[in-house]
Amino acid sequence: MARIDAFFKLMFDQGASDLHLVAGQQPIVRLHGELERIKYDPLENDDLRAMLYEIAPEHKIKVFEETGDVDFGYEIPGVARFRANFFQQRNGVGAVFRQIPTKILTADDLGLPPILKKAAMLHKGLVLVTGPTGSGKSTTLAAIVDHANKHRKDHIVTVEDPIEFVHPSQGCLVNHREVGTHTMTFAAALRGALREDPDLILVGEMRDLETIRLAIEASNTGHLVFGTLHTSSAPKTIDRVIEVFPAEEQAQIRNSLSSGLRLVVAQNLFKRIDKRGRIAALEILVCTPAVANLIREGKTHQIPSALQTGKKFGMQTLDDAIMEHLVAKRISPEDAYDKGIDKTKFLSFLKTAPDELS
Repeated sequence: MARIDAFFKLMFDQGASDLHLVAGQQPIVRLHGELERIKYDPLENDDLRAMLYEIAPEHKIKVFEETGDVDFGYEIPGVARFRANFFQQRNGVGAVFRQIPTKILTADDLGLPPILKKAAMLHKGLVLVTGPTGSGKSTTLAAIVDHANKHRKDHIVTVEDPIEFVHPSQGCLVNHREVGTHTMTFAAALRGALREDPDLILVGEMRDLETIRLAIEASNTGHLVFGTLHTSSAPKTIDRVIEVFPAEEQAQIRNSLSSGLRLVVAQNLFKRIDKRGRIAALEILVCTPAVANLIREGKTHQIPSALQTGKKFGMQTLDDAIMEHLVAKRISPEDAYDKGIDKTKFLSFLKTAPDELS
């Protein structure tokens, strides 16, 4: 048993989502969205480095020493998996570990809208799940892939950095590939996947032009592709995808994206006030013919209006999802105001005016 496992057990027992180990500081966990220090002496740099190196693969240590950053997955059988990030900082080494539950929560467990189950059963197209870091994108995607795994008889290929949720093959054959271990880049894995008879491809992060281009091409050639981006809303997601490309290619990409895109889910996490834990609010954009036309013609500024009027297609705005949680008293008015798009909708719920208006 590695020395660091004691911290992971504490993290698991407390229900913490993240563990921060930084030279010169006490260990810290993130519990229900807030950081809390562990009663422990500040960590010495050399001792922490030895503790971290005990669980890191040799090739990852080499990358860390050459670049100052590295990501990988670590698992304690029967407890949980963790996504690890090592980094260099002013006082020495640092590391952050995100807990990835061994048990995959289903779409029903998470209370996901029915349209996301339908997305899991699509035969082709591009589905994007977006949001800021720590917004629960991976958990939502895992639930969608889990639904596909249980209800389809197809080949699922996941490409991640590192592998997070592990899906045992059920109705589907599932192959997990990790960037840096099983393949060099997302783009290389995606190119390879197209020769591996896939039906559903999960791209853990669409972080560069080539990966985005290949994902769009795959969605237009008979494959169902799921991907993530760090964007805060559905309209901004579409703009982000298009703006990655050089100006002379953007008209062609708008056309390809309008044909391949099926769904955009933009989500944010909120601390619950009715019980312990957090809950997600989801913005859902369905690529109807009208939305596809707006993308093709470069009129993405009109997409918020399409979201407002598209409820019959399963669409919802982030503000409407937040309002539903607020009215049900699952989240606080202050959190709703802070993360809402049109903040005026939430002003009447606040007991005191926010600083910028007082």
